[in-house]
Formats: sequence, structure tokens, C-alpha cells
Amino acid sequence: MYSNEFGKLWLKLSKELKAQMEAGLAPTLTEGQLHVLELLSANERMKPSDLIEFLSTTPAAVTTLLDRMEKNQLIARERDEKDRRIVWVNVTDTGKAECERGTGIREKLLNSYLNRVSAHNQKLLIYLLGKVAN
Repeated sequence: MYSNEFGKLWLKLSKELKAQMEAGLAPTLTEGQLHVLELLSANERMKPSDLIEFLSTTPAAVTTLLDRMEKNQLIARERDEKDRRIVWVNVTDTGKAECERGTGIREKLLNSYLNRVSAHNQKLLIYLLGKVAN
């Protein structure tokens, strides 16, 4: 009944948010890189293979993403001391600063949208989106 209208609004909102996030993060960061930095910050260090499930992508794409991030000094890779086959990915100080900048940009952007409605309706929207998402 409302699926067509919901679909149109969702697509419009998604496109706007993505474009504004990418513009705000540029030129030093992408949304995908921000996601990796957040994962690494929450987990201290991870293996590249651990990132695949969170990023819903291929091992080759993760490697390419990490290569770019390492080149931009956002992450560092290091071999495990006990098992040299294992590579650990860590966030650098530059990566931590960029992660903080990126999450600040996202929070400001999302608040600019949420603040268009009352606090009560913000709670209701979050509740309803939770129902739809789960």
C-alpha cells in the first residue's frame, strides 16, 4: 500500500545522505574507509578476512581498500609475531583523527535531517525504523 511511496522517499534520502557524506569526507576519506576505521577502532586490530563479513564484499576488494588506506597512512599492517602468515590491521594516529572527523561529519549531517521534526517524532522515527530493519 505505502511501499511505492516509502521506496521513493528512502531512495531520495539515501542518495542525498551518501552524496553529502562523500562530499564532507573528501578528499581524505570515503564512507567505506570510515566504516573500516570504526570497525578497527572498536576491535583494536583485525585481520583483513575479519572485515569481509562487515563490509559485504570480496577479499580482493578489501585488499584494494586496505592498500589505499595504508598508502594514505590511515591504517598499518603488521605480521603476527608467532604466525607470520597472519596479518593484523591497526588504525594509525592519522586514521584515528580521520575517524573522529568522519563520525563528527555524519553526526552533524544526520542531526540536520532529524532536527526537522520534534524530539518526540525523532524517537518515533527511530522506533519505527528499528521495526522495519528487524
